Amino acid sequence: MIVDLPDTTTSQISKTLVKIREEGGAVALGRVLTLVISTALGHEEEAIEAANDASREHPMRVIVISTDGNSSAKDDARLDAQIRVGGDAGASEVIILKAYGETASDEEGLVTGLLLPDAPVVAWWPAEAPPVVSQSPLGRISQRRITDAAAQRNPREFLEHLSSTYQPGDTDFAWTRLTLWRAQLAAVLDQPPYETITQVEVHGASDSPSTSLLAAWLQLQLQIPVKHELIPPSTGPGGIQGVRLHRASGVIELERNHPNIATLTQPNQPVHDISLPRRNLRDCLAEELRRLDPDDLFGEVIQKGLAQLDQPSTIQSKKSKATSK
Repeated sequence: MIVDLPDTTTSQISKTLVKIREEGGAVALGRVLTLVISTALGHEEEAIEAANDASREHPMRVIVISTDGNSSAKDDARLDAQIRVGGDAGASEVIILKAYGETASDEEGLVTGLLLPDAPVVAWWPAEAPPVVSQSPLGRISQRRITDAAAQRNPREFLEHLSSTYQPGDTDFAWTRLTLWRAQLAAVLDQPPYETITQVEVHGASDSPSTSLLAAWLQLQLQIPVKHELIPPSTGPGGIQGVRLHRASGVIELERNHPNIATLTQPNQPVHDISLPRRNLRDCLAEELRRLDPDDLFGEVIQKGLAQLDQPSTIQSKKSKATSK
């Protein structure tokens, strides 16, 4: 069910929610958190779709705040809302707030009266993030704050900025996209022979912040310098492309040449193809909502590991090299 509320107030939205609950049987019982999504007008649906899918694992109330970026225009100040429940909202209830003009300047005031009582609040910026997420109006009322470095104008600079402004509770989808890579690499190193890693090389697209975080994580965990190589996105597949771990018995190589499949090569063992898909928004969001306490490992990697990482070198992809010969 979808209910439109043009030119409304948060008080009227709350009353409408109560009415829907009483007349239609929709309840807030079982909702475990409130997810607040901050987007630009016209860019709401992709984030809502991801939240609806994630809500099947985490029943929640979703509040979407869409603004036009013109908070100083007093003449056009108004708030339009839409409420979605039932089949139109997955296992959640979705409240979309479209704020125009001066109304958009008070994000915290718009959502405060709509938060679930005594439930954690998670804020998510699918696109451009505020300068300091923990000090932003939505960040101040949230236990967890999710950004996406890959969606910023300069992903690498954003990671460095996040490193200097990090507060417990901050996280980024560039880190969440590493989960499968970290699990696979940890599984490989947990098998004999248990030899010391002497050299590490990580390579990926130059616009992939996850490549930088993977290199920082490996350097922090293995306590050895990591060679960090970036490939122009136009000359190879996007995202993380491969990792090479050198030790006395030979080189372990995990290379993703296809979007969903990686090839694992180890000394004296058969070559294996492993499922290693690029993670979508739904998977990343669902994972981040599984924990509402600070991610201490991410905090350590973003603050210490990233700072210790050498400047990356830019290389051509294998495909590009072959073409140039």
